Amino acid sequence: MDFSSKIKSDSTILSNSSNLQRRYDIDWLRTIAIALLIIYHIVLTFQPWAKFIGFPANDQTLTDIWFLMAIVNIWRIPILFLISGMGVCFAMERRNWKELIIDRSLRILLPYLAGIILFEYLITILLEYFELAFIKITFGHLWFLLNIYLYTLWLIGVLIYLKDNPNNALFRLLEKMLHYRYGVLLFTLPFILEAVFVNPEFFTMFVDSVHGWLLGLISFFTGFLFVSLGETFWKSVRKIRWETLSIAFISYLIRFVIFNFEGTPNILIAFESICWILTILGFGSIYLNKRSKTLEYFSKAVYPVYIVHLPIQFALSYYILPLQLSAEMKLLLLIGCTFCLSLLLYEFVLRRIKYLRPLFGMKFNQAR
Repeated sequence: MDFSSKIKSDSTILSNSSNLQRRYDIDWLRTIAIALLIIYHIVLTFQPWAKFIGFPANDQTLTDIWFLMAIVNIWRIPILFLISGMGVCFAMERRNWKELIIDRSLRILLPYLAGIILFEYLITILLEYFELAFIKITFGHLWFLLNIYLYTLWLIGVLIYLKDNPNNALFRLLEKMLHYRYGVLLFTLPFILEAVFVNPEFFTMFVDSVHGWLLGLISFFTGFLFVSLGETFWKSVRKIRWETLSIAFISYLIRFVIFNFEGTPNILIAFESICWILTILGFGSIYLNKRSKTLEYFSKAVYPVYIVHLPIQFALSYYILPLQLSAEMKLLLLIGCTFCLSLLLYEFVLRRIKYLRPLFGMKFNQAR
């Protein structure tokens, strides 16, 4: 590489790693991913194994719809960790390391502790007082918040170094790699290696496992890298979005037709998972990177709605599941009621009482 080319490459990396502009597509994808996760939790109630994982179970199951959930299941958690890593990269543009730790403590650790310790304990007492102890309430769905917080603490030194030295060897290598049409697929390598060496019994069992912790860490750091590489990455992922979609769908068909979702090699699942994520990022960067009033509202609502949705879902289940309705009608009713009540609670209580806002991931002085 001659001197002028090197200057051009270095300046590209520098511009990619500083003065980051807000990506509305990432806000949309975060909102959509969490909405899908809520639907996924509700669908679990209608699966044969619901009781074994602590969910209310409907007498009539809906196993026929699981083929749809099987698409989402393998990337639903990795994409949240990846988007969280992206968020940290954006946050570091406005904060030093101390401010970042304080912000993550207030926005992530505090809601986690409030949900796991305070609210679960108090709600259980209230249910017993009103003789409603048969309603099982849980905040265990917040487990990944602790992971995200710890990832930030563990990686803070590395992230600061990369941010303060945008001309580092790693960024130069990745930027060079992304100049090749399929270079972005090399980002699947860490995920494949994790799947091979850890070799979890069930790839989608992310909670309280070495596999879940390590996969989340890799996803988190990868999200940071994606945003740090700026437009170089987004051009690359847009360029091959149809190819990654084809690869992901073919891999899914192999899991479905050949393995019937059982015993699929983890290496194939890991590769499919990241291809789905790259596809989503590619199409999202084209169609979702637009500011809107709808996005502004739901991007603020999605975090507190997610925090409260599972207790609401569980409480509703004990009243909806005994109804003399088809399983399909119960599913639709539970989805609709869970989203409506969660949004109503957010709109008329959580965001209007400023002392509650920090406990549900909102800023203390967030404008209504």
